Amino acid sequence: MQIYNAPLRDMRFVMHELHGSAAHLDRIGKSGVTSELIDSILEEAGKFASEVLLPINASGDEEGCHYENGVVRTPRGFKQAYDQFRESGWSALAAPAEFGGQDLPDIVGKMVEEMQCSANLSFSLYPGLTQGATLALLGHGSDELKARFLPKMIEGVWSGTMNLTEAHCGTDLGLLRTKAVPQEDGSYRITGAKIFISSGEHDLTENIIHLVLARLPDAPKGVKGISMFLVPKFLPTGDNKPGPRNGVTCAGIEHKMGLKASATCQLVFEDAVGWLVGEPNRGLAAMFTMMNAERLSVGIQGLGVAETAYQSAVHYARERLQGRALSGPRRPDLAADPIIVHPDVRRTLMTIRAYVEGCRALSGWVAQALDLEKLGPDPETRRAAEDFVALMTPVVKALFTDLAFETSSMALQVYGGHGYIRDHGMEQLVRDARICMIYEGANGIQALDLVGRKLPAHMGRMLRGFFHPVQAFIEANAADPRIMPLARAFGALQQATAHIAQAGLKDPEEAGAAATDYLRLLGLVALGYMWARTTQVAEAKLPTANGDASFYQSKLTTAQFFNERLLPQAGALWTAIKAGKESMMALDSAAF
Repeated sequence: MQIYNAPLRDMRFVMHELHGSAAHLDRIGKSGVTSELIDSILEEAGKFASEVLLPINASGDEEGCHYENGVVRTPRGFKQAYDQFRESGWSALAAPAEFGGQDLPDIVGKMVEEMQCSANLSFSLYPGLTQGATLALLGHGSDELKARFLPKMIEGVWSGTMNLTEAHCGTDLGLLRTKAVPQEDGSYRITGAKIFISSGEHDLTENIIHLVLARLPDAPKGVKGISMFLVPKFLPTGDNKPGPRNGVTCAGIEHKMGLKASATCQLVFEDAVGWLVGEPNRGLAAMFTMMNAERLSVGIQGLGVAETAYQSAVHYARERLQGRALSGPRRPDLAADPIIVHPDVRRTLMTIRAYVEGCRALSGWVAQALDLEKLGPDPETRRAAEDFVALMTPVVKALFTDLAFETSSMALQVYGGHGYIRDHGMEQLVRDARICMIYEGANGIQALDLVGRKLPAHMGRMLRGFFHPVQAFIEANAADPRIMPLARAFGALQQATAHIAQAGLKDPEEAGAAATDYLRLLGLVALGYMWARTTQVAEAKLPTANGDASFYQSKLTTAQFFNERLLPQAGALWTAIKAGKESMMALDSAAF
């Protein structure tokens, strides 16, 4: 049995105490959104996640989606849960009021998103893709397309997808073959085939709005010749209701390792009617609005799965009796002690806890930057926030999802053989977590994006939003010996950054060889910075905490564990980066 109760106390800590929600909301012009309102939203979202979504998670995985003659049916309970999700307004939470949304800050939306991913990752993909498609239309669609499609998508009556991948091309989108032929009425006819399309066909909404990458007849070769088109499953009527079926059909669904209740579809477009989104041959830039949003969301997916794995493992460790504590029996009244007394089980649980809470704190920092990017008080603030989000997007996507797979596997280990069988639902979490490292740009690609694009961009300008506050914090607290682990790790990061900049100029393969280790190093330093700030907040609160004393003391203990047991990995990563590409690239391809 999977265990999940929304970690509301930790979420409130991250939002209100660590990142100062009151000052942030005032800065983005949303001072009317009170902490009391936020807390009530989080509480209701937590109830929906644990009472509606969690009970159909394991059963949805067991049953999976059903495909027959182009029709996809989601598992039992999914349609009813989605209707309740939509009717309760969760689909409109952070969307703009202009098109029917509630216009709440992204930092609130991301916390709610985490709960949905924790309780039922497969379910979360259906509204999650719609939110990404909404952002792409907001950023690049014409006024006519926005007015026609966004209200229904934000309401949740219509859903959205992104169609990039073709059988012969994944990451290298310059190879795609789907064609778009202009028509006299301003529309286009789309012909081609796409694979791995999440939520490409299902029974949850009355219409599905596909955003499709395709080539115009005179388009240049490569990625500079890609345009984006809006292709609905049903063509809207004059009163904006689903009309005749468009020329897009589902040719099949994938049989996957995990996410079995999420319909991953093969779509065929045969003279399908579509409309251009954005400028001709600029479709990749338009789609990246959605892709970058989805990459952050995939990071949140990883965090959500890791939280459920942690809670489930803790529950089992408290209940499972096995052996005696090394220091002597803790429960002499029982036949054996609960396994939570054993050091190695504690090591496992503390590792997961430290990563999960650190990632939640980091996600809150990035979510605030998302708000500032849109609603900052001046252009300089908005640009700095945009730089920070761009830098941290590959880190959040890759670090959080790498850790999700690592920690869910560790949580399964707590169960021993009982984790490997289906009864407890742990093996599902491991299977579900694995795809997060692959889709929306595999994590190796995220690392290359970080070192190849983000680091050198604008002469290193994107680094300032991260490096400057971390360095200022270390200098301001230099007298505190507990800051030393962070200072050492940050020093390794600075050296690694300079090394990659110099070596990469001479040989791009040197930067590529260092990329994955560098992303993990930057991510560890970011988590270390979050834990250092958390320590200061918890210490300040502890003397007057009363009933919350154990919460703040747990924060201090977990921060100490992170500093002593996890942050030292930074030194090994720097050593590996310095080693360069030689041993990695020396072996002849035929020798593998």
